[in-house]
Amino acid sequence: MQSHLVSPTRRANSTRTTPTLPSLPRLPVPLLNATLSAYLKSLEPFLLEDAARGGPDFKTAYDARLKLAQDFEQGIGSICQRRLLELDKHSPYNWLDDNIWLQKAYHEWRAPLIVNSNWWLALADDPSVPPAVRYPKHQVSGFTNWQIRRAAWLVHRVLDFKAQLDRQEIYPDTTRTGLWFRHAALQSFHKCRIPQRGCDRLSTVPSPSDPSSRKLLVMVADWMYAVDVVDSDGGSLPPNTIEKRLRVIVQDAEARLERGERPVPIGVLTTDDRDIWAANLEHLLSLSPSNRTLYTTLASSVFALSLDPYAYTLPPSHQTHDADLATHLHNVRSGDRARPGHNRWYDKPFTLIVEANTRAGVLGEHSPVDALVPSVVADYAIVQGVDDGAFSAPLNPSEEVEANEDVHFRGWERMDWVVDGAIVQACEEAAMRAKVVVDDSDADELVFDAYGVDWIKNEAGLSPDGYIQMALQLAWYRTRGEFTATYETALTRAFQHGRTETIRTLSADSRAWVLAMADPHCEDATRLELLRRAVQTHTSLTRRAATGRGVDRHLLGLRLMLRPDAGESHPLFEDELFGRSQAWKLSTSGLSAGYQFRGTGFGAAYPDGYGINYMPALDRLRFGVESKHSCAHTSTWLFMAAITNALQDMKALCTSTLQAHL
Repeated sequence: MQSHLVSPTRRANSTRTTPTLPSLPRLPVPLLNATLSAYLKSLEPFLLEDAARGGPDFKTAYDARLKLAQDFEQGIGSICQRRLLELDKHSPYNWLDDNIWLQKAYHEWRAPLIVNSNWWLALADDPSVPPAVRYPKHQVSGFTNWQIRRAAWLVHRVLDFKAQLDRQEIYPDTTRTGLWFRHAALQSFHKCRIPQRGCDRLSTVPSPSDPSSRKLLVMVADWMYAVDVVDSDGGSLPPNTIEKRLRVIVQDAEARLERGERPVPIGVLTTDDRDIWAANLEHLLSLSPSNRTLYTTLASSVFALSLDPYAYTLPPSHQTHDADLATHLHNVRSGDRARPGHNRWYDKPFTLIVEANTRAGVLGEHSPVDALVPSVVADYAIVQGVDDGAFSAPLNPSEEVEANEDVHFRGWERMDWVVDGAIVQACEEAAMRAKVVVDDSDADELVFDAYGVDWIKNEAGLSPDGYIQMALQLAWYRTRGEFTATYETALTRAFQHGRTETIRTLSADSRAWVLAMADPHCEDATRLELLRRAVQTHTSLTRRAATGRGVDRHLLGLRLMLRPDAGESHPLFEDELFGRSQAWKLSTSGLSAGYQFRGTGFGAAYPDGYGINYMPALDRLRFGVESKHSCAHTSTWLFMAAITNALQDMKALCTSTLQAHL
């Protein structure tokens, strides 16, 4: 036994050994057979539905797809798998993020970012703001002191979060969560999506010594300014200093307006088709070397702030449960409906937006990082309200912006572009196209407060996420009379530079449960058993996706390993059902409980579908829903009602069945 003892000397030395720091594994290349088997399983609800509607019988159709999968696996598929493994071998972090995902999921997409790709988030009100400012009796026109103060405080808080990330005071590299989150969160800062013909790219992060890295991009009534907000050590300047600088540039913008100057709204160009924007940017940068300098500063800036000189209101005819909330979300998403896309730079990953009545939100460009991560940054920014002690003096109750005591207060500069008639015309045309996109967007927020996660877990005994997904399946079927491919985001945060994988929510089990709910002769006990099975299946699919064993990313990689120039192809990828199973007309994603948020949203992936971002809290469930007015088959208002009815019916089902067994 003594051979297992450690001597006092060795024990003392062992305590001084540097502990092994945790590391994240590489995202795996899944087994080919496993992916094809999971893919075939995901086709079952489509094949069952086709058979039920008079199409080919299930076995015949399934066997045809099985034959395709087997032929692929035994032939060109095994070659593609070897190529993918070789690609992974030569990739710094993983085969997907290093080579494929940004380009195929985002940067090759040519559609405008506004509504279609950007996500939006409405922040909770600050309790320190006087009610008369937050809810003015008359329509507000112009900037206000409280707007500037809240903006300065939010900027300071975001910068403080980033500085703590940089110093590893929060989410340190000594934890696996820290390894993933720090890398992901820092993608929100010092970056910009650069439009290029055919495929965009991300700007290069500047060095900490670069003066541009210490600047905040500020948009004020379509004018642009660069404001120093970061000190030499990478920390935030005092909120009082930030407030003074914001106040000065607001005064500068107001003085310019009074003199009759009108800005050319360069930012609206970022709302356009990406190839059109790329051509316009190329022309803009060719007009003057100063434009290239401005663009470099803009791209390198830590993040962006938009100060809107109004408190936006929707027309009284707009149908919504909460007019103030809907108005708030619409302004964060796209600005004033009469002039959408103005006073924004849609290519920046993180933009704070503050209205004259202090409503605040965040607008995000999706490609560098998924929305859950910057939502954590936003949560930190607002969890602590404005601290009056951080500012030099209490605010004047007047809503007009006070004159700065030092009109020469520096630390800021104008960002005035050299333009010509072609750019002016391009802005006008982009604004018209942006208005078409925004006018077609039917976006609103459902706040379901009859129950929340607490009841679902403790009373129904079900996974909250699976339960919510089943509610969406039931709502879709009740409004459309059919089933559709459903996308849910799963984070692959267990892996180095992990991003996302698809959870294919529509399954044979979810279909069986929905049909049972539609069958008046089906007993509640059977319905509940089918619901439990469907939720269990969804939980299993979620686990597989989160652990790098999903279907869609691997199939994408395999398809891209084909060499069409050498005549390589396979009917697996040309099958009608392959495309239909990836037509995500129900595109969904869950955020955190969102206690500091009023609402959220992103655009539908298809013109006849819905984009749904939901926030499950203990006592309520929030759903940001977006669809298109131009589609006769969709209605955000009706779909929110269908979600409400589905959730109510599901609680009644669980409650009545449980009580019957007491």
